[in-house]
Amino acid sequence: MHLKLGFLSFALSNLLLLVHGSPVEKPSGTSHHLYARAPATFQHPGVLVNKAQLDFVKSKVASRAQPWYDAYTAMLADRLASSTRSPTPFQTVACGSGSENPSTGCHEEREDALAAYANALAWYISGSQSYATKAISYMNAWARTLKDHTASNAPLQTGWSGASWARAAEIIRYSNAGWSSSDITAFENMLRNVYLPKIIGGSNANGNWELVMMEAAQGISVFLNDGSSYDKAMNKFFGRAPAYVYLTSDGSCPKAAPSSGFTSCSQVQGYWQQNTFPENGIAQETCRDFQHTGMGIASMSHIAETSKIQGSDLWTTDIGTRIRYALGFHSQFELGAPAPSWLCPGRGIDLKDGKADFEITEVGYNALNGRLGISMTNTGTLTQQNRPARGNTLFVGWETLTHASNSAF
Repeated sequence: MHLKLGFLSFALSNLLLLVHGSPVEKPSGTSHHLYARAPATFQHPGVLVNKAQLDFVKSKVASRAQPWYDAYTAMLADRLASSTRSPTPFQTVACGSGSENPSTGCHEEREDALAAYANALAWYISGSQSYATKAISYMNAWARTLKDHTASNAPLQTGWSGASWARAAEIIRYSNAGWSSSDITAFENMLRNVYLPKIIGGSNANGNWELVMMEAAQGISVFLNDGSSYDKAMNKFFGRAPAYVYLTSDGSCPKAAPSSGFTSCSQVQGYWQQNTFPENGIAQETCRDFQHTGMGIASMSHIAETSKIQGSDLWTTDIGTRIRYALGFHSQFELGAPAPSWLCPGRGIDLKDGKADFEITEVGYNALNGRLGISMTNTGTLTQQNRPARGNTLFVGWETLTHASNSAF
């Protein structure tokens, strides 16, 4: 009965057609309530990758199969995976707009968190204790030092770093890597007291902010076995995701995030810098640039993947549909298709560094094409061209290694 009512609520919510100046539709929390619950027992490791996926990658690398072997060697060659690199923790990380003015510990924190993740992956795949020891050194150094994030970009910085820390910590904790119980407790305390309070409330900034904040909150909640925080993060996500990627079934205007304060279509159009919405997959930041749009899509994909690991398959829901069309819509332009005249009028599209800024397709492509068999021609072509995907130095890394054709789950 609850399932029928939930589906009916979702279906009815999509019948409202919006016109210029009319009241704007906001995603209903209750329509996704069935998917916003923490599992009775969390699965570990369970942030972005699970044990079956990790074992799949380990076996592929051991047999030097492609594209995993080249992706693995590329990760080991990355400066973040260097054995001579050392953690640089700060007591207070202060990041202003663009991680500048101030920029105290911003790059160091993000890169140390990604370095911990790279070394955690290397440990699991190779079995070499030196990688585990290095990953643990990064986590212990920050857990013993960090007290706060400050300045205007604090929520975003916390989200970026927190997302990577959670992935690394899950792998190390649940692989007999030699991380002591006292050190695990210290790391838990850092995540619970320094990270989670800064991100769990969400953000009214551009959508990539709130999406990565909820990605981090979800991952941290898994590591802490904190069902209450997991539910809060997922409910925030279910409000933001439909307001980040547009589907024509939404009506003539995109949805507004629940906390945005937008009450008319014209306000949403101004926020999106786009007046008409004739195709699926346009994103809230498409007319800003594809770099930030890619970040938002990446976090949506990461959250959907962790949710599946934890027992709720969002790839088969409205969320998966939005990710599918967002990837396909933007991939065509990354591949060189000309932008139509209606898209970003007066501005044009900004690819930033081109395909290098859109190496975020592996997780979604594997889930939607690999598992579900959905045809995604442009996304598939771009994914192949970007291999091995290097990610960025913010929160995305080595996803060809972890998710390329990963059929284990």
